[in-house]
Amino acid sequence: MAFFDETNIERFSNEGRVEGIAKVTGKGKYAAEYDLPQMCYAVLVDSKIPAGKISSIQTEIAQQVDGVLEIINYFNKQTVPGLATPEKIKESKFGLPIFHTDTIYFKGQPVAMVIATTLEDATYAASLVEVKYQASEYEVDFHKKHPTVPLQAAGKENGNIENWNPTTKFIEQEYTIEMEVHHPMEMHATIAHWKGNDRLRLFDKNQGVLTVQKTISALYDLPPKNVEVISEFVGGGFGSGLKVWPHVLAATMAAKHVKRPVKLMLTRPQMFYSVGYRPSSWQKIKIGVDQNLKFTGLIHQAKNNCAIYDPFNDRITRVSRLIYHFGHLKTEEAVVPLNLAAPTWKRGPGDATGDFAIECAIDELSYHLNIDPIKLRKMNLALDQNPDNGLQWSSNFIAEAIQIGAKKIGWNKRKPQPQAEKEGDWQIGYGMAVGMWHAGRQQASANLTLTPQGDLILRTAMTDIGTGTGTAMVNVMHESTGFPKNRIKVELGHSDLPPAKNQGGSTGLSSIVGAVHLLAEDFKKSLLKYGSTIHKEWEKLDFNSLQVTDTALNIDNYSLTLEQFFKELELEKLELEATSGPDSEREKWAFVVSAAHFCKVRVHLLTGKVVIDQLVAVVDGGSIINPKAAENQIIGAAFGGIGMALLEEQHVDSKLGTLVGHDLAGYHFAVNADGPKIDVTFINKPDPYINPNGAKGIGEVGIIGTAPAIANAIYNATGKRIRSLPITADKILKA
Repeated sequence: MAFFDETNIERFSNEGRVEGIAKVTGKGKYAAEYDLPQMCYAVLVDSKIPAGKISSIQTEIAQQVDGVLEIINYFNKQTVPGLATPEKIKESKFGLPIFHTDTIYFKGQPVAMVIATTLEDATYAASLVEVKYQASEYEVDFHKKHPTVPLQAAGKENGNIENWNPTTKFIEQEYTIEMEVHHPMEMHATIAHWKGNDRLRLFDKNQGVLTVQKTISALYDLPPKNVEVISEFVGGGFGSGLKVWPHVLAATMAAKHVKRPVKLMLTRPQMFYSVGYRPSSWQKIKIGVDQNLKFTGLIHQAKNNCAIYDPFNDRITRVSRLIYHFGHLKTEEAVVPLNLAAPTWKRGPGDATGDFAIECAIDELSYHLNIDPIKLRKMNLALDQNPDNGLQWSSNFIAEAIQIGAKKIGWNKRKPQPQAEKEGDWQIGYGMAVGMWHAGRQQASANLTLTPQGDLILRTAMTDIGTGTGTAMVNVMHESTGFPKNRIKVELGHSDLPPAKNQGGSTGLSSIVGAVHLLAEDFKKSLLKYGSTIHKEWEKLDFNSLQVTDTALNIDNYSLTLEQFFKELELEKLELEATSGPDSEREKWAFVVSAAHFCKVRVHLLTGKVVIDQLVAVVDGGSIINPKAAENQIIGAAFGGIGMALLEEQHVDSKLGTLVGHDLAGYHFAVNADGPKIDVTFINKPDPYINPNGAKGIGEVGIIGTAPAIANAIYNATGKRIRSLPITADKILKA
C-alpha cells in the first residue's frame, strides 16, 4: 500500500506532499475506486417517515429487475451475531442496528438494501421497493423541545457559585447554533469482501482502520486479525470518519449474503443524514467581573440535540475549564433526543461551539466595562496552569499569540465604540477571540525497511485524511537521520500495519512523530551496531553523529556504502519497529494548543452583507514539523469557522419531520471566495514534554475561536449583537 513506487520516485519533489503525485495523477485509490472480480453494488432504500414501525416490505417488482441478486431488509436478513438480541444490541453500542429493528427513528433511515450486478440496476430496483409503515408521533424541532429537557451537572463545581461577590458586574445571555453537516469531498463508501466464512476484507473511507476492525470483528465474533481494513487515501473527514456507520455494516452483510464483493457508496443527499453532523445547540452564559477586572465566576449551561437511539453529548462546556481563571465555576449539560439521525464530532467538536458563547460573552462584557477586549482577556488568562486540575502547562504562549495577532490585524486602528468607522455604505469593525484545545497524544507504532537499493519504507496503520501525516513522518525521519526525502516511501491506512489510533482530535501528528523519532534513533543505533562488526572503531562512536543517505553511512571521518553494508552482513534488508506514547508526563503537566483569532469585517448598511477583509490566526502548536501542511490546516479550519459564523445551517421541516434541501445547492458552506487570504503565523516554540519533537496537533484550534472573532467584529461594525449562528443578512437587518 505504498503512496508511490519506483516508477515515479524521480518526479517526487522534496517540498511536496508524499502522496501528492498519487492524488493528482489518479494513481492513489480511494475506498470506492477498487475493482474486485465479480463485484456487485448495493443501494440503500431509505425510510419515508420520521417515526413508526415497518409493517411490510414488498420487493417482488424490484426483484424482477435484471441483475438484482438480493434485497435485504428486516424480515429476511442474516442475523449479525453482535445484534442478535436487544441485549446484545445495547451491549454493542453500535448505534443504529441496521436491518435488525422494525422501529423507524428518522426519515432517511435505511430500511432495505438492493444488491445487483450493476449500480444502475440496483438504483432502479431500489426505487421499486415498497415499504408500508405504522406511523407514530415525532419531534425534530430542537428549539421547541430543549426547554423541556432538564440540565445535569457536567464536571466538578469550583468555588461556590451561589455566593458571588455583590460588587460583581454580570453578563447573562443565551446563544444558539444551527446544525452543521459534514461535507468532505469524498463521499463515504465501503467495499466488503468475505474471503471465506471467517475472513473479511474492507476497503472503507474512515479516519481509523483499527476502529473499523475492532467494531466489525466484535459484531461478527471474529478475531480482529481476521478483519482486514484498508483506507489508504481519504478525501477529507472532519470527524465523519471517526465512527463506524450503518452503511459499513450493511455492505458487510450484503457481501456475506451474496458471497461476492459488494460496493456501497452513499449519495450526496444520503451524506446529510448518514455520517453525523455538528448538532444544534443552545447555551446560556452568566459571567461576572469585579472592579479589578478579574472574572469572579461563570455559569455555563448547554444542550445539544441527539438521536433517540444514540445519546451523543458534544461536551460543549468543556472549554469553559481551559482558557481563563474563574473564581467560581459551574457547568451543566443535557442532550435532547429527536427523530433525526445521530450527530457526531465535527472539527473542534463541542469546544468550537462552547467557545463561541464564552468569547462573545467576554467581548460583550468588555463593551459594558468600556475596556479593550484584549485587555480583559489578558487579565484573566490561565497562563501558568490548567485552571481545572491545577497542573502546570507544559507550554502556553497564548499571550504572545494575542500580541502578534493584534499587531497583524492593526488592532490599534480599531474604534472602541461600535458603528464608529464607515466607508460609504460599509460599516467597518474589528473583533477577536481566543481558542484552545487539549493537546493530546496516543500510543502509536511504526516500522521501517531499508533495502540495499537505498529505499527506506515507513509504515503505520494511521490514516492520512489530508492532514499531511505521511509528509510529517518523512520530515522527522529525514531530520533525524539525514536520509534523503525522495527515497523515503510511506505506507499508511492498513490494519495489518503497526497499530496507531484514529486520525482525529488533533492527536495524529503528536502521536505518530514520537514513534518515528524513536524509530529513527533505533535505526541509527542498529546501523552503528551492525557497522561496528565491519569497522571495530565504530563501537566507540555516538549514534547521534551518524548520517544516513541512500548510498552510504557516514559518521565522523568514516564512511560505509550501503552496498558494502548489506554484502558484508549478508542481509537482504533491515527491518525495525518502534512504539511510543504518553508516559508519566501526563501526570506532571497539562498540555494545551491555542490560537488567537483576529478579524476585520465590512457590513453593508442597506443589505446586511458581511465581507471579511482580514482574518489572522496566530497559533501556538509547539514545533511545526511540516510548515506548508500546517498552514493549510489552519486555513481550512478558518474557512470552516467562516461557514460556521456566516453560512452553515441545515434546516429541518418540523411539519414533515425531515431535512430541508439535503443537497449542496441548498446547504451553503464557505469557499475561497467567501474569505480573504488567511494570515497564519506559528509561534513555533517546541513543547518540552509532549513528545520528542515538541509538536502539538493544530487541526482543531484553527476553527475554535474563528466564529466568535467574526461575530465580535460584526458587533464592533454595527452595534448589533447577534447571538445566533449563522449570522445571516436578515438577522443583521432585523436586529
